[in-house]
Amino acid sequence: MIPIKTKKEIDIIREGGKILAEIMSKLEKMTKVGISTKELNRVAETLVFKYKAKPAFKGHENFPATLCTSLNQVIVHGVPCDYKLKEGDILSLDLGILYKGFFTDMSRTLPVGKVTPEILRLIMVTKEALKLAIEEAKPGNTFGDVGNRIQRYVESQGFNVVRELCGHGIGKELHEEPQILNCGERREGEKIKEGMVFCLEPMVTVGDWHIKKSKDGFGFETKDGSLSAHFEHTVAIIEDECKILTLLRGKPQSR
Repeated sequence: MIPIKTKKEIDIIREGGKILAEIMSKLEKMTKVGISTKELNRVAETLVFKYKAKPAFKGHENFPATLCTSLNQVIVHGVPCDYKLKEGDILSLDLGILYKGFFTDMSRTLPVGKVTPEILRLIMVTKEALKLAIEEAKPGNTFGDVGNRIQRYVESQGFNVVRELCGHGIGKELHEEPQILNCGERREGEKIKEGMVFCLEPMVTVGDWHIKKSKDGFGFETKDGSLSAHFEHTVAIIEDECKILTLLRGKPQSR
């Protein structure tokens, strides 16, 4: 059963989402050649506590860090380490927090220094896929409609969507119903209703969509070693619209 949130609950999630977006913005500015992913994690954890929140990922299914740092072929759940970012890398930052009893979750993929045109296009397509998913996520449509919209767009651009990982509901638990695939058939799945809160997160690969576990035991990466990108927002269905909750304070609704 998909939980339905009250206006008060959504307001709390939005408050947490603004904090999360502020932290992510600071991490983005730090993501440059020469910084280690372990240092990004240290700063992320310091900021989470500074905002009187708690890390959502640390300790979840034994994950050892606050921030997921997924590099190049790693799609999600990469563990921070001593590796220092190099020119031409592509890095996905994924961060979740618990604030006033409710979780929020977001991610984005960043180029490191000067990267190839293919990497820039991969990032652009994945970000656009999230925008299209948000447009499709409205009352009366199904989660199959959302996945289908993502898949059709991504494949039209010559890339692939990861099919074994998915978005999810969120609220008092980090992962709630439903599971939201980045592929699918129109009109399939649960209907989208007012009060639902969930995470949309297209995961896109340059090559094949099949995945494997990373050597660290936590990450998932492309089986063929091709590059990947990942964008995510926490959103809520309010009246007849899909509203982004993980936005910076004072910023307009931006997709």
